[in-house]
Amino acid sequence: MALAATSGSALWYLTRASGVVALLLLTATTLLGVLSASRWRSERWPRFAVAELHRNLTLVALVFIATHVLTTVADGFAPIGLKDAFIPFVSSYRPVWLGFGALALDVLLVLTMSSLLRKRIAYRTWRLLHWSAYAAWPLALVHGIGSGSDARFGWMALVTYGCLSVVLGAAAFRLLQARPRLQLAAGGAAVAVAVTIVAWYRTGPAQHGWAARAGTPASILVRGSGSSSTRLASSSARISGTFDGTVVGRMSTSGPDSFGDAAVAIALAEHSAHPGVVNLTLWGSALDGGGLAMRTSQAAFRPVSGNASYTGTVVGLDGTRVIVALSSSSGDRLRMELQLHIDAQTRSVSGSVHAVPGSAGVEND
Repeated sequence: MALAATSGSALWYLTRASGVVALLLLTATTLLGVLSASRWRSERWPRFAVAELHRNLTLVALVFIATHVLTTVADGFAPIGLKDAFIPFVSSYRPVWLGFGALALDVLLVLTMSSLLRKRIAYRTWRLLHWSAYAAWPLALVHGIGSGSDARFGWMALVTYGCLSVVLGAAAFRLLQARPRLQLAAGGAAVAVAVTIVAWYRTGPAQHGWAARAGTPASILVRGSGSSSTRLASSSARISGTFDGTVVGRMSTSGPDSFGDAAVAIALAEHSAHPGVVNLTLWGSALDGGGLAMRTSQAAFRPVSGNASYTGTVVGLDGTRVIVALSSSSGDRLRMELQLHIDAQTRSVSGSVHAVPGSAGVEND
């Protein structure tokens, strides 16, 4: 799961591995299902052998899916409960993309139950249920790259495109045996689905900042940044030069109370030559038209490379332009200027950052 990679937990590594293996097995079962429906056979692979292999691979895939679910829940890094694996779109962690995984699991469970009850189910009903198996694979694929933490790595891109190629090849083989009108409609639909998945993957999960946009709680974005394995990257976090970057994250508010006091907390993942996490907390009086008249504040910047962290206060606030003055325990100073865009409906935050190290850059505006 996203950002849990920094936890260094053996359960998390098992979650990743079992999820990828399950996707590969589902791809193989989809391929065999298409071949079986096409009545494909050879001297070495008679039809009954293809059907038997398809059944056994499906059972093995379910074992890996069960491992994937149980280790995810047991790891506890992300707020994912057992119900989130079966009830779609209710999780507080990446609800849409985790929901697709729950739908895929539900489809597979229905298929398994229908196979066990094959003699008690009408053939047409059983066949209709098994046609829904083709929906499980794209749901699992989208779940894997939307909620997984490896989407930006080259090997995961290879797995994704490889699975797409295998299933598209099988679909093309099946369509060669279909009627011309069905070939055109189904072929167009298959290509459209593939193009949509690739376009979404390249512009979404494969890009920086996807964790926040996908619905990862701000508390996990912050917690993930300070874990042990990321700190192993470097023993020194001293920043010696000016840098620019982008930020994405979430905003939360509390109040106003009976005295009109309110607070705003913003957690941001910062991407630059010195990636890290920025936390801003502002206290003050709530304004009638929305916003906050700040009285006091806290600010922090924790680079992912090294053990050092910078803390300080907000020294400049003009609309969504925020200037913070920070210093580390060793006396290093850093001035950060953030230009933020806040979506009031989703509470998502994005923007840019300009940082200048040294004492000359931290004077109050």
